[in-house]
Amino acid sequence: MAEVIQHDILIVGGGGAGLRASIAAAELNPELSIAVVSKVYPMRSHTVAAEGGAAAVIKENDSIDAHCYDTISGGDWMADQDAVELFCNEATREMTQLEHWGCPWNREPDGSIAVRPFGGMKIERTWFASDKTGFHMLHTLFQTTLKYEPVKRYDEWFATKLLVDDGRVQGVTAIELLTGQVRTIAAKSVIICSGGGGRIFPFTTNGAIKTGDGMAMAYRAGVPLKDMEFVQYHPTGLPGTGILITEATRGEGGIIVNKDGYRYLQDYDLGTPLDINDPNHPQKRNMELGPRDRLSQAFVKEMEKGNTVKSEYGDIVYLDIRHLGEEKIDKKLPFVRELVTNYVGIDPVTELIPVRPVVHYMMGGVHTNIDTFTGLTGLYAAGETACVSINGANRLGSNSLTELLVFGRHAGENAAKHAIECGDLNISALEAQAKDEQNRIASNFIKKQGGTQRVADIRKEMNLTMESGAGIYRTESSLKETVDKLAELKEKFKQVNLDDRTVSFNLELTAALELENMLELAQALAHSAIERRESRGSHQRLDHPERDDEKFLKHSMAYYNGEDAPRIDYLDVVITKWPPGERKYGS
Repeated sequence: MAEVIQHDILIVGGGGAGLRASIAAAELNPELSIAVVSKVYPMRSHTVAAEGGAAAVIKENDSIDAHCYDTISGGDWMADQDAVELFCNEATREMTQLEHWGCPWNREPDGSIAVRPFGGMKIERTWFASDKTGFHMLHTLFQTTLKYEPVKRYDEWFATKLLVDDGRVQGVTAIELLTGQVRTIAAKSVIICSGGGGRIFPFTTNGAIKTGDGMAMAYRAGVPLKDMEFVQYHPTGLPGTGILITEATRGEGGIIVNKDGYRYLQDYDLGTPLDINDPNHPQKRNMELGPRDRLSQAFVKEMEKGNTVKSEYGDIVYLDIRHLGEEKIDKKLPFVRELVTNYVGIDPVTELIPVRPVVHYMMGGVHTNIDTFTGLTGLYAAGETACVSINGANRLGSNSLTELLVFGRHAGENAAKHAIECGDLNISALEAQAKDEQNRIASNFIKKQGGTQRVADIRKEMNLTMESGAGIYRTESSLKETVDKLAELKEKFKQVNLDDRTVSFNLELTAALELENMLELAQALAHSAIERRESRGSHQRLDHPERDDEKFLKHSMAYYNGEDAPRIDYLDVVITKWPPGERKYGS
């Protein structure tokens, strides 16, 4: 094998969390050597796709406690409250820092930061850069990393395995996609920032790269996956593509209507207090800004009533922004107009936008504590790939972009401290593990003969069983079918066959390795869901419709169990000063 590459800190993932972590580590100690490994060029990381905004307290009518409470209650009391308090206290600092680095936040006429309303937030606290917030954040972070000489990028390298020796993570193996070589990258600290795994579902806002690779690597290395049953559907995805129509569209005044042009959300419990028949009730005014899980569930109920519209891509409803006018749309929502025009062929200034719920975000992920530490010495995680948990059972829109910054910085600083203090690496042991990984990839995929299964076929079957059995609404029987099907698909995967045996940019090999990761995540999700016999946030059990705090005010912890089904255990949710109560939004 090629010579081992050595660094002090290795970051897997070049999106918002990974780049923020690299900056934090370089600032803490400029003498450290920092590597950022990404399977795509960082500007193609999925952070770039975020549109609506990022939350942080900035206005006089807002407070840290109010942001905390919205986040905790919106997450149906599944969030760890110490982590939420840390997050909300540090959010404004991080957002201001990003502005100092050049992020072009929208401004009010008086020069102050502009904010917009977002779903589940009682107070307007979402900062935004037009409707390309993630784009501007990622560009700002990327250009900032360029001034730090210790940061070295390995673009288009696909990490496949964590290297663990003597109970300590000491690096990864990664395929250099250009050459097809399996390389060893040794490091004293490793941070996983590789995003979520929404591609285990068929209809998702997630890009093709969101296959949960970092989650799967940590899982196989013995770190539990926490709260995997909680998967957020966004209520407004474009049919056929899954492209997101940002919540900012509704924050600016867009409304959702059924086939009859009726704002049907007023007929459903969106978690609002008081008398819903009161014309001044917040749900009457702001029903489209209810929590995402409740809006997606209302869509299913409308579909069951026959009030949705049949289309070639399934049932849809409509998002109406015509009343906003062309000037406001072009000023506040130009990217939305561009997306709808290019991908649907209509102009939202004059026509209704077809939408339907679409898988958007995983609240669950690699278990970490408040310091981003996974419990496995030397390993940290941040961003969507991690579960701290601040999002609980349902993430509030605009919290995730700020989460990348707050916990990306903590991961970078804590990994740097560990790298300074820990001992030397065992290079010979790492080389031996890397050679085993190279042989595994060669024998299972590149040199394998006689395989009868196709990657695309297994992936399609996985997508379909996840949607049918572990979608917006779930039952014991539907989840049992999914669990059984996934076990069957894992057996089929052993017989997968590749047509492409070349080494350079072998996309079929990459797809096979990604599918291997997704099957592990799907299994952890389905088993966590079948064991949680209650309804909470995005996890809705028709056979257990009530929230059960006595038994399930706990994080699920899925442990890798080899060929067998994962072992599910539980961890208490951290409660500080907000005891569980009725879930509400509005004022």
